[in-house]
Amino acid sequence: MIETLVSGSALALTGYIAGEPVQSGEKLVVKSPYDDRVAGTVTLAGREHTEAAITAALKGGAKLSRYDRFAILDKTRQLLEARKEEFAQLITAESGLCLRETRYEVGRARDVLHFAALEALKDDGQIFSCDISPQGKARKIFTLREPLQLAVAITPFNHPLNQVAHKIAPAIASGTPVILKPSEKTPLTAIRLAELLYEAGLPHYMLSVLLGPTKEVAEVLVKDPRVELVSFTGSVAVGKHIAQEAGYKKVILELGGNDPLIILEDADMELAVTLAAEGAYRNSGQRCTAVKRILVQESIHDEFVQRLVERTKEYVCGDPAHADTRVGTVIDEPAAIYLEDVVKKAVAAGARVLQGGRREGALLEPTVIVDVPRDAQMVVQESFGPLAPVMKVKDLEDAIQLANSTAFGLSSGIVTRDMEKAIYAVKHLRMGTVNINEVPGYRIENSPFGGVKDSGLGIKEGVIEAMKCFTYVKTFSLPW
Repeated sequence: MIETLVSGSALALTGYIAGEPVQSGEKLVVKSPYDDRVAGTVTLAGREHTEAAITAALKGGAKLSRYDRFAILDKTRQLLEARKEEFAQLITAESGLCLRETRYEVGRARDVLHFAALEALKDDGQIFSCDISPQGKARKIFTLREPLQLAVAITPFNHPLNQVAHKIAPAIASGTPVILKPSEKTPLTAIRLAELLYEAGLPHYMLSVLLGPTKEVAEVLVKDPRVELVSFTGSVAVGKHIAQEAGYKKVILELGGNDPLIILEDADMELAVTLAAEGAYRNSGQRCTAVKRILVQESIHDEFVQRLVERTKEYVCGDPAHADTRVGTVIDEPAAIYLEDVVKKAVAAGARVLQGGRREGALLEPTVIVDVPRDAQMVVQESFGPLAPVMKVKDLEDAIQLANSTAFGLSSGIVTRDMEKAIYAVKHLRMGTVNINEVPGYRIENSPFGGVKDSGLGIKEGVIEAMKCFTYVKTFSLPW
C-alpha cells in the first residue's frame, strides 16, 4: 500500500486497478474545507486505466465461496474497528465534518460490513413444486442468485466511508466485481477502505478504485456495455444524466431529498425539538435524509420555535477537529455561499432568521428561519446544509399536502401521540420512508432504503436489497 507524507501529515494515495496502483503524472490535491490544509493527494487515472480496470474485472480469478465472502467482509470490519479513530480523523480532514459525526459514520460502516458478511452466508433461493395444477408435472423448480459480471459504483462526498461501504460490501457479499468511482471531494477515505479490503484477502480483480476526468473515467464506465449495473448516489441532475447515458443495463439511482418533519399539536414537545435539531444539523445538514422542512401545527408553532432557538444555541459550530464542535463545515465555501444566498432570498420574501445564519468560509452556523414562504427556493429545492426552516400548517391534511408538494419523495417524519394520525400519514405521504416519532433519516444498515419521484427510481438500497440488485435470479428444474 502507498503511504507517504505530503505537506507534513497529508497522505499520498493512488487509485487501484485490481489492486495495482495507478501510474500517472496527474495528481488530485484534496484540501480541508475548514482551513484549506492539504489532507492528501491521489494519483489520477485516464481512459487507459479505466479500460484496464474493466478488463481485469472481466478476466476474473479465484471464485469466492459464501464463507470466503463472509470471512473477507468480517475481517475488514475487524480492521476498521482497530483503526476507527484513524478513519474518523481522515473523514474530518477531507470533508470538514466534526469528529462527533465521523466517529458515528465509522460505526455505521462497521454495521454495513457486519450485515453484508452475515447476508453472504444466507441462501434466499426458492423451491416451487410443479404438480400444483392440472397442467403440472412431477418436477420441482429451484432458484438461485448469480453474481453480475461487473458493476460500477459512483459515490458522493457527504458520507465518504458509509456510502462507499453501502455499495462495495453488498457487491462483495454477492460475488460481483465492482469498480468504484468515489467523489473527487472526499476520495481519501474510499481508497483507505479499498486497502483494508485487499488486506483482508479480497481477490484484487473484485475491486478497482479510479478517479480522473469525467470523460475518461465516469462516462466510460457508465456507457460501457460490459458493465451490467451502475449504482449512483448523488444529485438529481447527474443521476438523470446517467440514466440517459447508461444504455441497456441496471441502474440504481439514490438522489436528493427534501425531507419534512411534521409536528402535530399533540406531540411530545421535547422530542419534537430534539428531532428537529438533530435532523437538521447533524452531518452539517448534508444528508439526503436530513430534516429540510419543519412543518409545525400553528397552535404550537410559537412555543416550538422558541425552544428550537434555545436548542440550536447548543450546536457549537467551528473547527471540526475540536471535541466540543457539534457542527463542522459544509463541503466547501461555494456550497456555504449558496446556502447563505437561499437564506437571503427567503428573508427578502418575508422570512425571518431567529438564530445563526452567519458564514465564515465553509462554516455556516445552524440557522433557524421562520415565516418561510411555501414557494421559497430553500424549501422547494433541496438545501444541503444546517438550515432549519419552520413553516406553519393548519392540520395534518395541510401538512401532508405541503410535504408532498415538492419534486422529491425520499424520507419523512411525523411527531404525534395519535396512532390514527400516524397511520394516516404513513398511507398518504408519498415518500420512500415515513418514520413515526423519529427523524426522517432513521434506518439500520440492512433495511430497505430509497425514494420516489426525483429522489430515485424506487429501487431500494440497504444491504439486503442492494445484494438483490448485484445479482440475477437463475431458475432450474429437476424431475421430482
